[in-house]
Amino acid sequence: MRVTPSKANERERPAMSEHGTHGQDGTTGPGTGGGSADPATEAFVAHRNLLFTVAYELLGSAADAEDALQETWLRWTGVDLTEVRDRRAYLVRITTRQALSRLRALGRRKESYVGEWLPEPLLTAPDVAEDVELADSVSMAMMLVMETLTPTERAVFVLREVFDLGYDEIAEAVDKSQAAVRQTAHRARAHVAARRPRGVVSRAESRDALDAFQRAVNTGDIQGLLDILAPDVVLLGDGGGIKQAVLRPVTGADKVARLLLGGLVKLPVAMSMDPAQVNGHPALLIRLDGELDTVMAVRFDDGRISGLYAVRNPEKLTRMERETTLHR
Repeated sequence: MRVTPSKANERERPAMSEHGTHGQDGTTGPGTGGGSADPATEAFVAHRNLLFTVAYELLGSAADAEDALQETWLRWTGVDLTEVRDRRAYLVRITTRQALSRLRALGRRKESYVGEWLPEPLLTAPDVAEDVELADSVSMAMMLVMETLTPTERAVFVLREVFDLGYDEIAEAVDKSQAAVRQTAHRARAHVAARRPRGVVSRAESRDALDAFQRAVNTGDIQGLLDILAPDVVLLGDGGGIKQAVLRPVTGADKVARLLLGGLVKLPVAMSMDPAQVNGHPALLIRLDGELDTVMAVRFDDGRISGLYAVRNPEKLTRMERETTLHR
């Protein structure tokens, strides 16, 4: 597998340079002595996109996921590979443990977060949308559902339901018995099933609904908005205390429609809304005077928009300049 170039890759190069050099595309190349990269580096690079996806699904933050991968790399370099039967499983285990540690710390940070906390949106390639299960698991709606799980429940759910790991592998990753992992998996599945979006919405239906939403906002058509919004739609905003955003959920089609039209249509600057693939699903990028200001992700239930997630915190928009490769 070739690794997509990214700033994160550049951050890792000092740690990995002992084992080999890297080409411009981010892949590991021959070392300074002209030989191939060592097996530890090759294994890490081969599974890097998978490891990032695991960490991101657990943390909801690309920056924290990258930090978890850096810690994974540092520990991986100290492993005796002759004792490792399955390098992929071993790397996933290390990454899961690092992500769980960060997830618990992240929970404490969220307690002091200004306003609502939303996952960091990712600009994703079309192939993510084609993998229905992966796209569903990284959707903003599902990531928020997983926020309601305990750290261990989230790890077990992700590793079992998304990455199809065996209970024995998961038990080693979360330091629990297989019996405990099975019980946790059952509890997490029931919790998620009760909260996940109702009904299957095709990508075409999602795009059509988002097009209707965009037209209504652009033209100030409040009835058009009310037609596409579910009666109990919820709007969440994340400004992180840096940008203005609603501090609490806004519920109800009328309230949400009036807030959107009042806040977007009356802006004193040029505003544009462009469609994009965010976390494997159609979303809108809102630009003010040409600069990215907001990522608007949506949740659909029974063919109508039931959730709007407006991420404005600029610290969470840094991955929107390039596609992020996700893999399972």
